[in-house]
Order: sequence, then C-alpha cells, then structure tokens
Amino acid sequence: MPNSSSISEFLLLALADTRQLQLLHFWLLLGIYLAALLGNGLISTAVACHHRLHTPMYFFLLNLALLDLGCISTTLPKAMANALWDTRHISYAGCVAQTFLFVFFISAEYFLLTIMSYDRYVAICKPLHYKTLMDSRACATMAAAAWGSGLLYSLLHTVNTFSLPFCHGNAMDQFFCEMPHILKLSCSNSYFREFGILLVSVCLAVGCFVFIVVSYVQIFRAVLRMPSEQGCHKAFSTCLPHLAVLSLFLSTGMVAYLKPPSISSWALDLVVSFLYSVVPPVMNPLIYSMRNQDLKDALWKVMAKCVSKSVNCPPFSM
Repeated sequence: MPNSSSISEFLLLALADTRQLQLLHFWLLLGIYLAALLGNGLISTAVACHHRLHTPMYFFLLNLALLDLGCISTTLPKAMANALWDTRHISYAGCVAQTFLFVFFISAEYFLLTIMSYDRYVAICKPLHYKTLMDSRACATMAAAAWGSGLLYSLLHTVNTFSLPFCHGNAMDQFFCEMPHILKLSCSNSYFREFGILLVSVCLAVGCFVFIVVSYVQIFRAVLRMPSEQGCHKAFSTCLPHLAVLSLFLSTGMVAYLKPPSISSWALDLVVSFLYSVVPPVMNPLIYSMRNQDLKDALWKVMAKCVSKSVNCPPFSM
C-alpha cells in the first residue's frame, strides 16, 4: 500500500474524456476566471482609488474582493492547465500548497464575513458610536485578525492532514486538492488524528454563524423600529448585499460539507465543490454593485480612467 513517503504526486479528476470536451471545459473555466478577475479587480481598484469609498464597509469589501481573487486563483488555473494539456497530475508539494491556500482564503473569508456583519450591526444599531467603534485602527485590526486566523487555521489543518499516512492510492474524485478527498486517501486508523481539528472547525463555524444570526436579528429589530421609510430602505440596502453574499457562501458550503454520505457521488461532489469554490468569487462583485449607486459610479470612473490610462490611487484613509 502506498503511503505519504512514497507518493510524489496526486491524480485529480479529469473533467472530460474526449479532447473536444476538455478544450470546451478549458475555455469555459477561462471565461469564468477572467470574469472573476475583472469583477474583483474593478471593485478593488474602485475602493482603493476613490476617497468617497474610504469607509469601513468598503474597506472590508476590498478585503473580500482580494480573498475572492486568491480563492479562485488557487483552484481554477491548475484545472485549466490540466484540461488544456490533457493531464491529471499535481505534484505532492503542489497539492499541499493548493490545500493550504484554499483553506486559508475560504476560512479567512468566513471570518471576514462575520466581521462585516458586526460592521453592519454597529452602523445600524449604534450609529452614534460608529466612528468611534469602527475607526481606521479598529478596522485594520479586525481585517488582520481575519487574515491571521485564516492563516493559522489553514496551517494547522494542512500540517495535520499531510502528516497522515496514505493507504488508498493517490487518485482524487475532485478537480482540486480538497481536504475531504485527501482524507479519504488516508489510512482509516489514522483518520481520527484529524478529529480534533474537525471539532475545532465545527466550533468556529457554529460560533461565527451564531454571531452573524444574533447580529442580524438585532439589525432587523432596529430597522423595523425606524420611523422613517427612507431610513428603513437605506438600512436594508446596505445590509442586503452582505446578506446575499453570506447566504451564497454558507448555503454552498453547507451543501458541500453537510450532505449525507449516502447521496455522495463524484458528479455531485464536483458540482457542489464548483458551487462553493467558484461561484461566490464570480457572483460577489455583481451582488455588491447591483444596487449600490456609489460603487457603480466609482466603477464607471475606474473604467473611464482605464481607457484614458490615468488611474491614480490616493492613500487609503477612513
């Protein structure tokens, strides 16, 4: 039986059997990847280059766009290369790096979305204290905490996973190195070593989820008590994009990790993993810019300056 010391590479799932379908998948993935790069890149540039958007909400949106760029850039380029060059191989070191980066970006994004719910809670429930509680130093500290927590969590998860011996070959039914599929290759008597980290993961996920739910319960209670219909509409308009992004992230993640094993299949796993790893980075820029006029105006200015090749970004200050 092979183990981690004898495995030098892993085999990822082939997206198609025929050359024509492989090339079709390559062009499809390339289009999706370019759309994600364009959307998140424009939002990052718009927030960084327009002083009107130098507020806590947009600062966290900038961080979200950067995390989305990192997340989709971790999985799709390798899948595109494999489809283009008709191969399934990924090196052992490449799989470790891909796993580490994916878990890092996805967990940091979850922590950041939790912080963004707190930002909306303070903005709506404690507006008089908003500038004090959410000053530039506090925002930078919270963003750094999200990135740092994701880094530490990913490091612990990755080190623990790849220290396990592998007894079930090196072929994965997934288009990237996803943690559950790597664990399926480990020896059954060693799998319990991962149980402690999985328990910590569940506690963190549930804790963040409860915090988000409590924050939004308080937000909706405050909004429903507002006497002004215009103020109520404005409050909802700032919360709905974050709530939509959060719902997309959590729903796809829950389907991926909480579906019963009895209905698991490689095709379903592929679709579900695509939904939670690829769809949110593509859809988040659309969700945030759809009903946000300030962001729309900034995006048009960025595109106009890109055409004239004169984009100058002032230092970010809130």
